[in-house]
Amino acid sequence: MKLSVALADRLAAGEPAVLVRILAAHGSTPREAGAAMMVTPDGSKGTIGGGALEMEAIRKARSMIASGTADGFMDVPLGPAIGQCCGGRVELSLERLDAGVLDGVRRAEAAASGSAIPVLVFGAGHTGRAIALALQPLPFHVTVVDTRPQLLAELPSDIDSRAMPLPEQAVAAAPAQAAFLVVTHDHALDFHIAASALARADAAYVGMIGSATKRVRFNRHLEEAGLGGQAMRLHLPIGGRQVRDKRPEVIAAMVASELLVHFMGTDVENPMHRLCTCP
Repeated sequence: MKLSVALADRLAAGEPAVLVRILAAHGSTPREAGAAMMVTPDGSKGTIGGGALEMEAIRKARSMIASGTADGFMDVPLGPAIGQCCGGRVELSLERLDAGVLDGVRRAEAAASGSAIPVLVFGAGHTGRAIALALQPLPFHVTVVDTRPQLLAELPSDIDSRAMPLPEQAVAAAPAQAAFLVVTHDHALDFHIAASALARADAAYVGMIGSATKRVRFNRHLEEAGLGGQAMRLHLPIGGRQVRDKRPEVIAAMVASELLVHFMGTDVENPMHRLCTCP
């Protein structure tokens, strides 16, 4: 569930909450600027990095709720004074929930969604659904494509879904640098979709579920289609071979890990690599 949904539910119920948000992060910090969490008198949702930093923020937010204070600010060095050793410093804003605060969170989420990596999952069966659910909270914009609308209807409402009699049309319409994950119920359809994705030079990642035998058959299919030179771009099986477990949830975890490494690995310049990790 998005933070905006939790805030909207809280506001609609007339129950108090405080939005804690990182305004600026200096040096090594557990989370980046823009990370946010909702604090209520008896709980919280989201995280600004955990540890003593988060506990201090929760304590201040709850004191604001108790006193009726509208807003607050914290400048926290992440050092011995609070029992953390990150070495950086964060500036936090604390705002009592109202319609304006909710609107700001919604706009921030919309902006983040616009910069998310597009991932198209072809197939809404057990494995496709598990992959979509695993990727949903990660920095990806997930779209599930299937010929069977009844399966798409079972997905959470905040996952984009498209019922298409010709799924390969979604390949042609996808944005540049998209990832394509092919896990349909039909091997012939798998081959057709994956070949269409590999024919796009701007596809950032193309993966397909399957075995070594399926790989041999698909390579032959690519040769016949004049795409033999693209075979090395295909990730098959998706998620790799390090864990030999066919449960959909395990495959989904491995796929999520593979995509994160592919798009955000240490060989890519990424400011997230400078973050520390705190409990």
